[in-house]
Amino acid sequence: MKKTYKIEVDCANCADKMEQAAQKTPGVKDAVVNFMALKMNVEFEEGSDPQQVMRLVRERCKKVDGDCEIYL
Repeated sequence: MKKTYKIEVDCANCADKMEQAAQKTPGVKDAVVNFMALKMNVEFEEGSDPQQVMRLVRERCKKVDGDCEIYL
């Protein structure tokens, strides 16, 4: 399953850090952050709960950039 989320991030470097954090999250098969469009595309592993996984993604992204936001 793939979903797109609106994000708020200040710079391309921070967007890259968010992408890396999301990719390393259990339940995420792939994640791509588009800094210019302020969107994150996430492909979830089969059988995972997207809401629960995205809460963890958000938590991990906040650790790398406290000012970022993912609108769930």
